[in-house]
Amino acid sequence: MSALGKVVRSGVGRRRVQTLVIGLATMMAVAASVLGGSLLVVSGAPFDDAFARQHGAHLSVGFDPGKVSAGQLSKSKDAEGVSAAAGPFSTATVTPRSDGAGPAWPMTVVGRGDPGRDVDEVALLDGRWPTHPGEIVLSAGSSILPTLGMKIAFPDLSGGPTLTVVGVARSVTSTADAWVVPSQMPALTAPGSGGYQMLYRFTDAGTAAEIDAGGRSVTESLPPGSAVGEQSWLTVKETAERDTAVYVPFLVAFGALGLVMSVLIVGNVVASAVGTGTRRIGILKAVGLTPSQVVRAYVGQALIPAAAGTALGVLAGHLLAVPVLAETEEVYGTSSLAVAPRVDLAVIAGVLGLVAATAWASAWRAGRLRTVDALAVGRTASAGRGRWAARLAGRLSLPQPVALGLARPFARPVRALAMGTAILFGAAAVTFTVGLGASLGQVMKARAHDAADVVVPAPLPDFGPGGPGPAKQPRADPVAVAAAIGAAAGTGKHYSAAKVRSTVSGATGMVDVIAFTGDASWGGYTMVSGRWMDRPGEAVVPTPFLTATGTGIGDTITLNGLAEPVTVRIVGEVLDPRNDGMQVFTDVSTLTAAHPDLTETSHHIAVASGTGVTGYVDALNKDLAPLAVSARAGGLDGGGDMIVTLNALSAILTLMLVAVAALGVLNGVLLDTRERVREIGVHKALGMTPRQTVAMVLTSVVVTGLAAGALGVPLGMALHGWVVPAMGDSVGLRLPGSVIAVYHGAELLPLALGGLLIATLGALLPAGWAARARTATALRTE
Repeated sequence: MSALGKVVRSGVGRRRVQTLVIGLATMMAVAASVLGGSLLVVSGAPFDDAFARQHGAHLSVGFDPGKVSAGQLSKSKDAEGVSAAAGPFSTATVTPRSDGAGPAWPMTVVGRGDPGRDVDEVALLDGRWPTHPGEIVLSAGSSILPTLGMKIAFPDLSGGPTLTVVGVARSVTSTADAWVVPSQMPALTAPGSGGYQMLYRFTDAGTAAEIDAGGRSVTESLPPGSAVGEQSWLTVKETAERDTAVYVPFLVAFGALGLVMSVLIVGNVVASAVGTGTRRIGILKAVGLTPSQVVRAYVGQALIPAAAGTALGVLAGHLLAVPVLAETEEVYGTSSLAVAPRVDLAVIAGVLGLVAATAWASAWRAGRLRTVDALAVGRTASAGRGRWAARLAGRLSLPQPVALGLARPFARPVRALAMGTAILFGAAAVTFTVGLGASLGQVMKARAHDAADVVVPAPLPDFGPGGPGPAKQPRADPVAVAAAIGAAAGTGKHYSAAKVRSTVSGATGMVDVIAFTGDASWGGYTMVSGRWMDRPGEAVVPTPFLTATGTGIGDTITLNGLAEPVTVRIVGEVLDPRNDGMQVFTDVSTLTAAHPDLTETSHHIAVASGTGVTGYVDALNKDLAPLAVSARAGGLDGGGDMIVTLNALSAILTLMLVAVAALGVLNGVLLDTRERVREIGVHKALGMTPRQTVAMVLTSVVVTGLAAGALGVPLGMALHGWVVPAMGDSVGLRLPGSVIAVYHGAELLPLALGGLLIATLGALLPAGWAARARTATALRTE
């Protein structure tokens, strides 16, 4: 081994604490960076690959056949900016019933003679494409579990046609729930219903503005009002990437914190090693090492633990990615997803390059030291610094060890600043994680709508007009249940919510329509904008619904798949992530004509003041027993897997940051204690007890910990104020102020004291070492 290699190995082995600090800091930064970078790649890659392979439609538009003809739509293919088009295809919204699988929800069926090629090539996953009437291909995302050979009946249509499933397919841009041959469509279209679908690809379609321009281009030559709905590929892409994109903003935040802490800690460790090893540097130069070799020796001492930390960080990033990537494995039929090698290479090169640059800058002073000057300098620090602070602390009515400890940061201000910065980022991480947990809790409340004290759950679902429901099983009468609740002693206020399924023009898939009887505004529904509905014909919807349908507050939408179409006006935007936000909340009278028999009804009750929930539930269940329903206490459900994963990841990464911060403090205090070992020996010789020695060392980080904690709290709050809205945007949700403003005065003080706790934890080991040091040994140390 070369002389330089021996110097590097000796330095790494001698500075075990510093080696551990650098390794752990690097590991944390690499783990968060690998995980975040992987999700950025994985979230978009499956969709982008499938979209390119299947020539997905940039825009799908639904048209009213009563206002435009198929010939007119065919001419729209020649509109400016259109590179390819397919259609017109006949469409219908139907409610099927399958053998052996129970009833299904309304779905959109399209008549296509083949899977297509140039625009929206439908990928067959199993079976074949239909070749004659009586056959149907189901989408892999259909509400009916697709099985080859199963029979699907349409009893609500004239003649009650029955189709056989011959294939399972997937449209990358979700243009339909099922496909049949065009000649089958007349039998699936009720009088006065149906429509046309056109699929377009544009020469420029990378932004929403370009999609809007393309949409205007294809419709400007058509009769006004003929387009009844449209869907952009960007909306579908956002939905496809939603499950993984939500993790990216907070992983970017943790990765940035980890990288900054790594740079600070590496710089501090190397600079401290140079400062305390001045005499050693002189000896190395005296025995023949050049200035460049001395610098490389200190850079190598930083790179070795950094390389080990990087390897462990890559492994940790891969392990942490497992539960997150598992949620996307079924996206477009992809195989098991894994961390992209280019992400590993980019993170490894970036982090190690940053460590090397930081270490080189900090070690440059070692190369410039003159050999004679370095040999003449001992290890004891100058005693002149911080004397004013010592005199000021001595005038306070404090025990002498405490006064000596409080003055210590001013003797080594640069080292105190480095420790304080590490504590600051640790306190910021804790503050951010507490706020993130509170914000996710608010989202869970909005999801669960748990304001009710007591809930009477809905019976088994109602599957649309004429739906059979469970065979020979009586349905609970919602009116009778509501009457029993209203007559029960202790009932304060209550409302009922009935759910049916529908489709909306311009969007494929099922939409939940929740119809309320009574005032539900108190039930835990968090408004983002607009207002709660107050009359029939009005509705409130979540943000993803507005995005998917291209609508806004004040616009009208038509609900299909019921006994007759229902038009409602959107008056408010509500926070509700259930069913991917595809929900419509309205008054029950809005659906009276289209769906008079609403039996899938839940009831929500707020008990009167002074009424016990348990006793109320027991008494109410006696009244409800003849009606075949029962009540239970209200409250949050278990939340989603995403919430659990987010909380777990944030807790793990925060603990790693806090550990890094505490080790940064340990490194600083250990260096300071070793520099002062002779001074500590003098104090012990003058009568300082081990307990007083511990107090002196611990109080030396009090000022630093308090100051860093006080600054870390607003930094963590600012980070939370940026990350949480970004997470909401990534899943298509606009978050109201109640989800963002989650910090309260009572909890800010404990969070600020978290900096002091981190500092104390980091200083405990050096304090114990100083207390156990023998007086004679300490006095003999140079």
